[in-house]
Amino acid sequence: MSHINRHVLVIAVLATVGACLAGCVSTQTSPTITAAVAPQPSPDGQVEQAVPAGAIADQGGDYYGQLKDAGFIVPAVKPGQVDSAFHRKSVAYSTKEAPGTIVVDPAKHYLYYVEAGGRATRYGIGVGREGFAWTGEATIKSKQEWPDWYPPKEMIERRPDLKKQLVELQSGLGMHGGPGNPLGARAMYLWQGDKDTLFRIHGTNEPWTIGKSQSSGCIRMVNQDAMDLYQKAAIGARVVVLPANVARR
Repeated sequence: MSHINRHVLVIAVLATVGACLAGCVSTQTSPTITAAVAPQPSPDGQVEQAVPAGAIADQGGDYYGQLKDAGFIVPAVKPGQVDSAFHRKSVAYSTKEAPGTIVVDPAKHYLYYVEAGGRATRYGIGVGREGFAWTGEATIKSKQEWPDWYPPKEMIERRPDLKKQLVELQSGLGMHGGPGNPLGARAMYLWQGDKDTLFRIHGTNEPWTIGKSQSSGCIRMVNQDAMDLYQKAAIGARVVVLPANVARR
């Protein structure tokens, strides 16, 4: 990667705003579909290689059916909710990053789980809106299935309607994990050293936000994809987030 400090996470917001990022909710709920983004070379030398037509079939229909997990039902992703350009796919991916690394490309709304043999699993993601974007490196400090959600005080003050959905939990006012929880079926917590970045990779109950930039900063995935990545990604896995505003050639 070019000039990314491996020890400093660059957050493009004021520190007072940073606490709000843990809310991980969208800023709008209009279920419009974002147009497909054509794969292009990334500026750091990571290149998603073209795959011959028909070599890898779009398996979104297989991946996104209804699931039962830990007593909860994960609804199927309905046709048209997520543009097929953002469906999970195995792709050829040339990178210097080691297998097991997660590379996030906010500009193209893709997350790559790097695998051996020059390949990766590519997932569509939703990312933070302008002013909530971040770039840098972190590690997965912990992972949780059906995590509880603790909206920050600032968010509750902005959204007093949230209070009626919250209860007193072990760590404060929040929402029990479940299908209606904004963190979805899985969450992976990103730290840098002994500091919580307040960013998470997590599932979402708003699949129409995949391929868009409208969250409060976290990296969101369709629940089925978050569950798949959760199985693959190890505690301590390196996460590399590319700049969101790099001009594409």
